Amino acid sequence: MEKFEKLTGVAAPMPLVNIDTDMIIPKQFLKTIRRSGLGVHLFDEMRYLEDGSENPDFVLNRPPYRKAEILIAGDNFGCGSSREHAPWALLDFGIRCIISTSFADIFHNNCFKNGILPVILRAEEVAFLMDEARKGENARFTVDLERQQVTAPDGTTFRFEVDPFRKHCLLNGLDDISLTLEKAPAIDAFEAKASRERPWV
Repeated sequence: MEKFEKLTGVAAPMPLVNIDTDMIIPKQFLKTIRRSGLGVHLFDEMRYLEDGSENPDFVLNRPPYRKAEILIAGDNFGCGSSREHAPWALLDFGIRCIISTSFADIFHNNCFKNGILPVILRAEEVAFLMDEARKGENARFTVDLERQQVTAPDGTTFRFEVDPFRKHCLLNGLDDISLTLEKAPAIDAFEAKASRERPWV
């Protein structure tokens, strides 16, 4: 998993509430177990017209936001089913941070497991950042995980809270597999001891 330390980039404003995981990645794209290749289907039903062409009104199709790495969203982002394909699709598109007032619990957990930082701020802070994001590609935001702060293009800074263990994992690029591998020497020692003491097992 890629480390998350400090991210500076364009933020896409998406002031919709209750964006569920089926909106993020529709069910017909859940047949794969690969984490790559899903970015093209991110927000598929909003992003494309019936003929398959891009919807010019959708925020991620507009030139300032095509390479957005930060998403500023409305309340209750990631509600609905627990599909892990949702953070996979966001990450494959290039989104590394989502800022909202609230997240669905399972989606929130899945973000951390996949290298995405979900930031929770107060409603007035999110509204301010949403307005700043509408300024387009010249409005660059910085999200500093070590300092736990978001800096708007005008220099305004907002502090956010994050679980210390999850912060450690993101800063060091540790997913569940990496965390297990950190314990490999202890696991090997346990297995060797178990083999000596119980060779019949």
